Amino acid sequence: MSIYKRFCKEEFDKDGRLKKLTLDYPENFNFAYDVVDAIAEEEPDKRAIVWCNRAGDEKIITFGELSKLTDKAANVMKDAGIGRGDRVMISLKRHYEYWIVTVALHKLGAVMTPVTHMLTVDDIVYRLESAEFKAIICTPENDVAGRMKEAVAKTGQNPVLWSVQEDIEGFVNFSDLMEEASDQFERLETLATDPIALYFTSGTTGYPKGVIHNNAYPLAHIVTAKYWHQAEDGGLHFTVAETGWAKTSWGKIYGQWLVGSAVMVFDFDNFDPKQLVNVINKYEVTTFCAPPTVYRYLVRKGMPKMPSVKHACTAGEVLHPEVFRKFTEATGLKLHEGYGQTETTLVTANFKGVEPIPGSMGVASPLYDVRLMKKDGTVAETGEVGEIVIIPEKENAAAGVFTGYLDNDELYSSVWENGVYHTGDAAWKDENGYYWFYGRFDDIIKTGGFRVGPYEVENVLIKHPAVVECAVIGVPDPLRGQSIKAVVVLGKGYEKNRELEKEIKEFTNSRLAEYKWIRTIEILDEMPKTISGKIRKVDLKEDK
Repeated sequence: MSIYKRFCKEEFDKDGRLKKLTLDYPENFNFAYDVVDAIAEEEPDKRAIVWCNRAGDEKIITFGELSKLTDKAANVMKDAGIGRGDRVMISLKRHYEYWIVTVALHKLGAVMTPVTHMLTVDDIVYRLESAEFKAIICTPENDVAGRMKEAVAKTGQNPVLWSVQEDIEGFVNFSDLMEEASDQFERLETLATDPIALYFTSGTTGYPKGVIHNNAYPLAHIVTAKYWHQAEDGGLHFTVAETGWAKTSWGKIYGQWLVGSAVMVFDFDNFDPKQLVNVINKYEVTTFCAPPTVYRYLVRKGMPKMPSVKHACTAGEVLHPEVFRKFTEATGLKLHEGYGQTETTLVTANFKGVEPIPGSMGVASPLYDVRLMKKDGTVAETGEVGEIVIIPEKENAAAGVFTGYLDNDELYSSVWENGVYHTGDAAWKDENGYYWFYGRFDDIIKTGGFRVGPYEVENVLIKHPAVVECAVIGVPDPLRGQSIKAVVVLGKGYEKNRELEKEIKEFTNSRLAEYKWIRTIEILDEMPKTISGKIRKVDLKEDK
């Protein structure tokens, strides 16, 4: 029996589809002790991690080995004064050490803050000044250590500086310390309500916000892994994500181990579709999840065979139906889309037993009471646009929903208006209960008395062969209040000129209702983006 059943109760409808999942766990639940160490005791030879890199190196770590390695790492950090509630910044790319360090921090009751290796010095300074860190653990690659050291010097702080694998000036080699450390570690007192992680959002508007989750957060990903990823006991799940993002918690550790699946980790810098598929086939990955960008690349290159993959899903942005169709034609697999936020776990998805519809976010998670709320506080009817909200059983206490914004109680209270969590995302629901993304409320364009979701226009605009990236924004218009503007980046072989602008506009408008028409268009060499690759529409608006 998969260990997840110890911590939840499942209710199914007459067709065998999950109707409701309720978490049930002790006050001192701790993922490291109650899941990792428990599996290690019962099935020490069970695979936890299958890791490889582009150089051909590989490492398979069992739960028995992981338990001892994390005890060693916990002893190293405890000896350095790291304890319950202390924050530790982690920048370890896709190195297998990430999993060891993360579980070790959980054993200590410390708070992990994963960050991407792509952060600039200023990005790091912002995080250091926002949250005091007791230690930093980083990769020796990409001059991450150099930027960390420079940022620390600018702030005047004095965290412990550790590197992995190699000696770096100004850093202590964490890997060497682990070699000498004891592999025995006594359980420390922690509570399920203690903080476990601090994530900085990608900041599509304004500076990144610090999002805090507690020790119960991993359990909310049972639904993610079991019913969306459809990860299997004894299987091998592969989510394409770098460890600096919350997506790693969704697809590369918690839910997968809870349901008994190992996680596949491919340590790479530059995405190569062919190499990715080679890894999938070599290690016989059984379930796969990636952002739409990866599927677009795979489809463009001529979708190769992946015979071991039984199930595939996607999240991060809306998937264009054409990519869905081509992927299904090539593989026989239907892509299951999902939706959630850094602040939550999975909110809606095309779950097990739900027939996926291209472009749909799926149905409400059985973990949450999800509704669409209009501005007047009433629930949106079928076909009406409303804000996606979560109504918890207890006020400000929904499983897997974050417990606070870092040092910003006012902002936290504002998204928990009247005891309801407001996502800020707009959608509508059809008669079969499927949700369809409409846009961010702060991105929705009001033009001539109409409300237009940018995606509705972008989804058509991107189909023009000259357009490789696009963003649609509302700009001031004395007649309409706002008019619709398209900002595009051209593909290779296309040159910016007025004739092409006119062609793109006419191509798009001929496929849209008149109230959604693009009024102006601008061609850029590149889009302003966040460090995670999301287009910063706030910058596009400020420029105008």
